[in-house]
Amino acid sequence: MSLPVSLSRGLRLPVIASPMFIVSGPELVVAQSTSGVVGSIPSLNARPQAVLADWLAQIGDDLAAHDAAHPDHPSAPYAVNLVVHRSNDRLDSDLDTIVRHRVPIVITSLGARPEVNDAIHSYGGVVLHDVINNAFAHKAVEKNADGLIAVATGAGGHAGTQSPFALLQEIREWFDGPLVLSGAISHGRAILAAQAAGADLAYIGSTFIATDEANADIAYKQMIVDSTASDIVYSNLFTGIHGNYLRPSILAAGLDPDNLPSSDPTAMNFAEKSQVSIVSESKPWRDIWGAGQGIGAVNSIQPTAAVVDRLVDEYAEARRRLVGSSEYGCLTQPS
Repeated sequence: MSLPVSLSRGLRLPVIASPMFIVSGPELVVAQSTSGVVGSIPSLNARPQAVLADWLAQIGDDLAAHDAAHPDHPSAPYAVNLVVHRSNDRLDSDLDTIVRHRVPIVITSLGARPEVNDAIHSYGGVVLHDVINNAFAHKAVEKNADGLIAVATGAGGHAGTQSPFALLQEIREWFDGPLVLSGAISHGRAILAAQAAGADLAYIGSTFIATDEANADIAYKQMIVDSTASDIVYSNLFTGIHGNYLRPSILAAGLDPDNLPSSDPTAMNFAEKSQVSIVSESKPWRDIWGAGQGIGAVNSIQPTAAVVDRLVDEYAEARRRLVGSSEYGCLTQPS
């Protein structure tokens, strides 16, 4: 299907930069959107809660200034991630702020709430809900989400366990709305592969950790550069939900990444407390660093604009190679 303007305006690549806890701030969002991909930020990154309004005003002003200075190359839209799980005691206040600032895209996580979707739709906003399986996808659409983010195995942070091919296939059998794929996407070839498998857009997070604008410790950025897929550990110890984390950061916290205990999934926390405090003073995201399996493609710390330029070049080359393949002469250029 063709994407609505609210998702496609200003895109140089069919990409949404995923919201990363702590790492994504206004500077990174603006750099992503002005470079031609959808930038995003978790609402919980703004602390205290009143800071969220300041950040959204800053993002809106900076993107408007860019568009005025570059009318031929307008910025892509931006998104805010809203955790709608019952443990988020900021949900109502964050949602009110999002509505007042008319955020164009809202990414909802951990539960689909029709009243939340209705509030976002009241001003023309688009809701994308992230899911890890087809059953959750059905529930999200039944509760009026506009689109879906299929979080497959290998994604950074809280990740699913299903192959992207299986997950996209099952969802596309019945859903023809906007569909985004998340999971180890860090190269232009992978963006094209996501589209070929049925996604409209790719969801990229870990690649943007190793950027100048990311709000991440320099050691975290360098660890992304130095690590590969074999350095990713999947565990639910740190937040109560299974996610992917960097092995060296787990070791640095004094834990054995090969012998991590399981955590209580009913005690998830997205703010200051950590399930891992029973065995370590470290906190998830601050000390235990998340990343996806695609980090092997990240070779240096760069400005966000340079990362997007690399992805644009790789994507264009992948399209040329596919169309020009003599071995598979039946292939036509992707739309």
